[in-house]
Amino acid sequence: MTRPHVAALGGGTGLSSVLRGLKRRDLDISAVVGVADDGGSSGRLRRELGILPPGDIRNVLVALAEDESLMGRLFQHRFADGDLSGHPFGNLILAALTQVTGSFDEAVREASRVLNVRGRVIPGALEHVRLWAEREDGSEVCGETLIASGVGACRRIWLDPEPAAHPDAVSAISDADLVLLGPGSLYTSVLPHLAVGEIAEAVRAARGLRVYVCNMMTQPGETDGMDAVTHLDRVLEMLPGGVDVVVVHDGALDRAAVVHYAAEGQEPVHVDAEALASRGVRVVAAGIAEADRVVRHSPEALADVLEPLAREGTGRRSVPSPVDSR
Repeated sequence: MTRPHVAALGGGTGLSSVLRGLKRRDLDISAVVGVADDGGSSGRLRRELGILPPGDIRNVLVALAEDESLMGRLFQHRFADGDLSGHPFGNLILAALTQVTGSFDEAVREASRVLNVRGRVIPGALEHVRLWAEREDGSEVCGETLIASGVGACRRIWLDPEPAAHPDAVSAISDADLVLLGPGSLYTSVLPHLAVGEIAEAVRAARGLRVYVCNMMTQPGETDGMDAVTHLDRVLEMLPGGVDVVVVHDGALDRAAVVHYAAEGQEPVHVDAEALASRGVRVVAAGIAEADRVVRHSPEALADVLEPLAREGTGRRSVPSPVDSR
């Protein structure tokens, strides 16, 4: 029996987290990773060496590695002193592989072999881009770092210039039984993929099940005060009719954690299942939070929800489209 194919789009810690759960299931995984990061080590290497930002790619490679022990720890080791201070070793490996092979794309493939990755890791694009956002007050800001560190919710984002999508990313989405958006920062991890026209069109045309996993907490500088319906509306504005299922957390969150997050300007994302359903989507509510003081998705609990949806998607793809049945 063919394994269901999951194409997961995102970046940051959210994508890495969900992949850690999915890789333990009998699934064929393609991770499509954003390339707009401009902060920290990634930003430095981007400016100094002219390579695409490697940080999110590195995290995804390690998350999908067959064995995350020594080699994974090596890739994630961050130098603390000297000229290399702040650089994770994996970022430097990807930078070196890019120079040796002459291609960031080939560097990712070689690193995937080194780590024995379970699945494919695909940059969403192979061009340098700048991420722009307009906040609710009408002000505009450029750069993923400045967007996330700013004040006030965002209204929309775009890429300058709009890049061509990586052909392998488009193929992965078209071939997927489950196209997964999120979890992750809405304006700096999820929506940037949809700002690439070819990727947005591939998701709209996908015959697999298209699933959006909503965040559990608001994020300062991005989604301040936004409920789950507003999160979904922002996705649908860039992807009209392009979501079939919304996954939301159902259950209590650690009280101490909520108090701590409130001090950081974050609050639980309010979920109105009826309002979500009014957008024409199926709502799947489940206990998908980690049972600890950090409010984040549990990789295993989320995989428990997503694996059956991926298998459901194989049935959708097996039904001939009107074009196929001519």
